[in-house]
Order: sequence, then structure tokens, then C-alpha cells
Amino acid sequence: MARRKQSSSRLSTLGQIRIISGKWRGRKLLVANNDTLRPSPDRVRETLFNWLSPYLPGARCLDLFSGTGVLGIEALSRGAEAATFIDNHSPTIDLLRHQIVRLAAENAQILNVDALSWLRTNTPSAFNVIFLDPPFRQGLIESSLDELRRV
Repeated sequence: MARRKQSSSRLSTLGQIRIISGKWRGRKLLVANNDTLRPSPDRVRETLFNWLSPYLPGARCLDLFSGTGVLGIEALSRGAEAATFIDNHSPTIDLLRHQIVRLAAENAQILNVDALSWLRTNTPSAFNVIFLDPPFRQGLIESSLDELRRV
């Protein structure tokens, strides 16, 4: 019971971001009040997903450093077959699990692991679309791209 109270009080202090299009269009996702999260703005996602629209139906997506999961969730909303979300921040992953359950997205897999470690031991070539949006100024883009190039 104490855990439920903690969870509900945490949820009450969150911001929101909306899903732009697809079957969950207009639905709001909760965003943790966390300085390290910077969800992709609506306009950026709208442009990105307009470019990706021919590739999304039936796609298998990987959302590395998923944070809020908005990129993978937007892809699922627009017809992607499946999405795998990877992040190593447990509170963020807990909230993402809550979002996925709330949306009844059965084609989502959420992994609470370090993205670079996962890339070193798994085959990202099984994915058609890879979203890569790591935290700023940590060299993670370069390291991630190095790992993706080796496949």
C-alpha cells in the first residue's frame, strides 16, 4: 500500500507530452519532472515522422536511450509492428512501463539496461528503424554510432 501512495504522488508531479498521430493521436504521455529528460518537441517529431511514414508500417523499432519513450510510442501509434525501449534510469523505465500498460501496447518491450552495453551484446540489425537520442555532452552519440557501425 505504501508503494502505491508513493507511485501516485510521483505521477501527480509530472508534465505531459502528446502523441501527434496514429491510433493514439492526442493521447498524453506523462513526463517525469527530471532535468535529464528532454522529450522531442511536437514539431520535431512531426517532421521526423513525416519523413519516416513510408517505413513505419510493419517496422521493428529500437528506441535507444528511450527516456519518455515518445519516439517509440509515436512509431507504434503510426503502425510500427513492434518497439523495443532501452534506458538505464529505473524511475524513467517505471514510468514508461506505466505508459505502455495504459496504452495497452502489447507490441512493446522495455529493457532497463545500459544502451551501449546492450548494443555490444545484441544485434541491432534486427530493427528497421533505430531512434538514437542520448543525453547531451556525454559522448554517447559517437559511442553508439561506433557500435551500430560494427554490425
